Amino acid sequence: MELLSSISNPFVKHIRSLRQKKARIETGAFLVEGIHHVGEAVDAGWEVESVVYAPETLNSAYANDLLSRLAGFNLRVQPVTAAVMESLADKENPQGILAVVKNKSRSFDDARSAKKLAALVSPQDPGNLGTILRAVDAVGADALFLLDGGVELYHPTVVRASMGALFWKPVIQTAFDDFTAWARGRGVQLIGSSSNAGADYRTLAPHEPWALILGNEQKGLSPGQISACDVTVSLPMRGRASSLNLAVAAGVLLYQYAK
Repeated sequence: MELLSSISNPFVKHIRSLRQKKARIETGAFLVEGIHHVGEAVDAGWEVESVVYAPETLNSAYANDLLSRLAGFNLRVQPVTAAVMESLADKENPQGILAVVKNKSRSFDDARSAKKLAALVSPQDPGNLGTILRAVDAVGADALFLLDGGVELYHPTVVRASMGALFWKPVIQTAFDDFTAWARGRGVQLIGSSSNAGADYRTLAPHEPWALILGNEQKGLSPGQISACDVTVSLPMRGRASSLNLAVAAGVLLYQYAK
């Protein structure tokens, strides 16, 4: 296929548009950047619409093998110059490959046999969301729920920070009340995290199935959301800091309970 060298090419402009939320919503597709991330999307069986790569930049054996595999798919695999790739990339010194991947719609059915869950209420920081997804995968939890909106799941920073976990762990977007109703119908123990909780997180021995629920970065869980939980736990703060970063707190709690 002919090497594209113009940043004004319509195909290149279409890919660049997916940096914007509006375009991602309208097309139902998002960008995946980097050798590892593209490979994880392919291995997990997500629908890849097209791939763009810069031959002069992409030189690893894994990348070449990935391109050989993609050549057998029914999709556009388009070589571009390094300059075009830099115009498309979300970070400096890009690895030389990115893919356009279709969104996936998840439902409660994707967590019907889950034993260990995490749920975030309206998270605001895409880096936190991606990092928590990575922690969910690392501890062997089964799924993540996004409750009452918050940051866009397919934001480029979420995709990058998840380190491929996005493609392997179901992420189900729903309302807090619908989630708690579903969880109670399955006997899921709801574990809330709150700085005002009286119980130290280390004293709880959860029973499966359980779901760890965390509020967002600014407000935490509301009084009503706390009352909907079966138990709430806190992380002791012995220094001058009044709270932990959301992703750090989630990682500590997930490793404690997903033993």
